[in-house]
Amino acid sequence: MGTPAPIEVHKKIIVLFDGVCNLCNGAVQFIIKRDREEKFMFASLQSAFGKAQLLKTGLDPESLQSIIVIDSNLVLQRSDAALKIASHLDGLWSTLAVFKIVPRFIRDGVYNFIARYRYSLFGKQDSCMIPTAELKARFVDF
Repeated sequence: MGTPAPIEVHKKIIVLFDGVCNLCNGAVQFIIKRDREEKFMFASLQSAFGKAQLLKTGLDPESLQSIIVIDSNLVLQRSDAALKIASHLDGLWSTLAVFKIVPRFIRDGVYNFIARYRYSLFGKQDSCMIPTAELKARFVDF
């Protein structure tokens, strides 16, 4: 058997997340467990790759208030990003996409409230999460 072919990042949905946020790290673990087809790859917003992607899409790399989803040329933030992720998860999680009918200003209002208080509610790490050996292939910046 030969070496497996490298993953083509551009054919995956990229999830950029706050690497020091406990809530965000938990969300990444949640996604990985429900993404058996490995549609998603991950990178922290603080990583060189994450910052480069933010700059490329015209977003401020110093603003770490949102999860970012990059799917081909589509860049989604906040609740749109969360719903895009949910729509690709295994099981009933994909039904959460029905919340797309809720006006964005309401969805993003809830999202922004949680994002604003995520460190005080869920805690913060001193450095970005380091994936386990078996998960490193799912992270762009490792």
